[in-house]
Amino acid sequence: MVLLTLAVTLLAAPSPASAQDPDKGPVARNLILVVADGGGVGTWSVARLARGEALNVARMPVIGLTDTRNSDGGLTDSGAGATALATGFRTFNRGIAVAPECRELLRENPAAIQNDPAACAPLRTLLEDAEALGKRTGLITTTSVTDATIASFAAHAPSRYMHEAIAAQILASGVDVLLGGGRDYFDGPSPDGPGDLLTNACSDAQCPVDAPALRALGTASDARLIGLFAGKDLPRARAAEPGLPEMTRVALDRLSAGENGFFLLVESEGTDTYQHDNDPLAAIEAEILELDEAVGVALDFAERVPGTLVLVTADHETGGLAIHGEASSPEVELSYTTGDHTHNMVPLFASGPGAEAFAGIRDNDEVGRILRTLFVGERVVDRRSYR
Repeated sequence: MVLLTLAVTLLAAPSPASAQDPDKGPVARNLILVVADGGGVGTWSVARLARGEALNVARMPVIGLTDTRNSDGGLTDSGAGATALATGFRTFNRGIAVAPECRELLRENPAAIQNDPAACAPLRTLLEDAEALGKRTGLITTTSVTDATIASFAAHAPSRYMHEAIAAQILASGVDVLLGGGRDYFDGPSPDGPGDLLTNACSDAQCPVDAPALRALGTASDARLIGLFAGKDLPRARAAEPGLPEMTRVALDRLSAGENGFFLLVESEGTDTYQHDNDPLAAIEAEILELDEAVGVALDFAERVPGTLVLVTADHETGGLAIHGEASSPEVELSYTTGDHTHNMVPLFASGPGAEAFAGIRDNDEVGRILRTLFVGERVVDRRSYR
């Protein structure tokens, strides 16, 4: 019998300031950020027990832990958790790339904010910075592309549930590759003329409706790629077409054709949804192993293309997973402490230029600021200069 364990070694961590001098420019040309929504140590333990040393994140040399609290010091949701990664600053639950002051603005003038959610104390995001530098950008998820994690990189709103407003902002953001679900939220009127949001966007973009149509496009085109393959969420892992590894491969083929590098966000939502539901071991295993396959696609690309930083982490932990069993048997069981999020820290895996800066225990907003330093070459300490 072979007993498989998850061994997490926290390396001596440099200060964020020592990661890179922004006056000398960034160290990473490309950034691939992979988010296992809700994925904590328990989730990755499930993967390790199933896959052993063949686990792709085991190829990543730097490991750390992330404290995921929100700006109030409380239990985070995906909006606040993703905002910290996207902007380098913490915010309140349900907020999407907005500063905590947004709550006061909303109280003072709710009608104005409802009319223009992006005006509610917005914070610049990594995706916006990448586009300002002439880099290509991509967003991939197994849920709606308007959901909290993806939205926090390409939109600004006081509530993650403003799906239609977020959809319009995502299309206006100029993101080059957008793959996932959420087609139902793009039926609203387009500000660019007659027709709905998606119809107008697809007038000068490639918009495959299913996996065969996506595969038929090939990789040579420079056209914008928008693939919304479900009304809301994609099916479970192994049932979804296209799957997360395939979408990752397509996105990397498209984005890497740019001259200035790229930013790509890859998210698995099932690791959160099915831990909320306290699903059995097999369901969680399928979701995290599919995400790990997408990590493998990213790492294979990084090995071929120098200057690519790959970071794998989570916005928060869900379910409080515990894995247990008998000493005399390799069989394991899964149990949950809650159907909600927890304060458990989440693992972080890093590989590529500047990866050593992520070792140790980090706050989630600190992770976001290190990403900006390594990828954009900018160190920001004051939100007032950050909008």
